[in-house]
Amino acid sequence: MKAAAENLARDPGPALAARAAALRALHRPGDPLVLANAWDAASARATQAAGFAAVATSSAAVAEVLGYADGETTPAGEMLDAVARIVRAVEVPVTADLERGYRMRPAELVERLAATGAVGCNLEDSDPGTGELVDPGEQADFLAAVRAAAVEAGLDLVVNARVDVYLAGLADPLDEAVARARRYLAAGADCVYPIAAPDADVPALVEATGGRVNVLARPGGPAIADLAGLGVARVSYGSSLFRAALAHHAALLAAILP
Repeated sequence: MKAAAENLARDPGPALAARAAALRALHRPGDPLVLANAWDAASARATQAAGFAAVATSSAAVAEVLGYADGETTPAGEMLDAVARIVRAVEVPVTADLERGYRMRPAELVERLAATGAVGCNLEDSDPGTGELVDPGEQADFLAAVRAAAVEAGLDLVVNARVDVYLAGLADPLDEAVARARRYLAAGADCVYPIAAPDADVPALVEATGGRVNVLARPGGPAIADLAGLGVARVSYGSSLFRAALAHHAALLAAILP
């Protein structure tokens, strides 16, 4: 870990580019990158120690640890400081959940994320405050600008474009999810994340988008091996591990209460 940190401090550009390339290479359809999302340095270290090849943050979990609600109520500086602490705690690549970018312009987002040492990010296509879907053309332009800023900075950030149509309660979300996913991939996203997609839609999403697809793992859902068989490239656990840890903590507290 000391050597990795020294490399980042001495020559951050090439070191970050190498980490980004390593993270991107882990997104293999049929052999998915599994991300047990972390929320602080301790949980990130535990994730690495367990053998995971990369660490992802959960914006909801990090926000709650910092004393805020999810939905971009956390000041950007505090969220990015938390990401930086996670990066310093591990040697594996880190990808950060940045909601919709905390109202930063693409160049600022890339610059400030690079300063943390993270080499990937989630960016969602709904308004964090209202939950309303962003126009897909506007979101595609935003993703393209993030990609361009990352390339210009020599980082080549790994962009996971979240597709929120299933959260929006559309009557027939599959076609809209596919259309948005294709548009975001064309704009430069490395992977698309139709969060909360039902199991029945996953095969169609993988086949129809023509790119790497991220699936949210959930209790009772398909096993990792089954998702791999469908061609999924990335599986995320979101805030579920954080919720489980909190529940366990509550049970321990209840057991010791006089």
